[in-house]
Amino acid sequence: MRSFAKRYAAAIGAALAFAAFIAAFPAWRGAALGSMGFQTKAMLLVIPPIFILLGLLDVWVPREKMIRYMGEGSGVKGTVLAFLLGSFAAGPLYGAFPFAAVLMKKGSSFRNILVFIGAWSTTKIPMLLFEMAALGKRFALSRLAIDIVGILIIAWAIKLALPRKEVDRLYAEAERIG
Repeated sequence: MRSFAKRYAAAIGAALAFAAFIAAFPAWRGAALGSMGFQTKAMLLVIPPIFILLGLLDVWVPREKMIRYMGEGSGVKGTVLAFLLGSFAAGPLYGAFPFAAVLMKKGSSFRNILVFIGAWSTTKIPMLLFEMAALGKRFALSRLAIDIVGILIIAWAIKLALPRKEVDRLYAEAERIG
């Protein structure tokens, strides 16, 4: 029970803070509960398909192939593949993290994991198409180019800044939960 409370301390704290909020501000209770219901429904519609795809990836793609295409020695090919996986992915950013854990478990390099998460968050193909229609092709392609360069710089900087020991801990955690 103690490990449960420790592991979920942040969620328990947030639930208590939410309960205190709706108790202290009854005028906002309906809006707060409505928003929570909407967000819960959205998560329940997004998370199951992501986990089904993760299960298929885990079963269908052998570790050796993932290492060859996205591992430490994959070079530009791995980075491009990480960009494409992130850009074509559907769903909100919180869906990227379980996917990244599976990629880690399969042997993807840390740099490619960071590129994947960056691409998932900023280079979505539907967003690019919307921007082209709403804001023009020049703006959309300029933003995409800046995002790609930014993602590469951020991935490189994080890889340099994090000690190898911390990266190894993240990979061990991905193995443990997967």
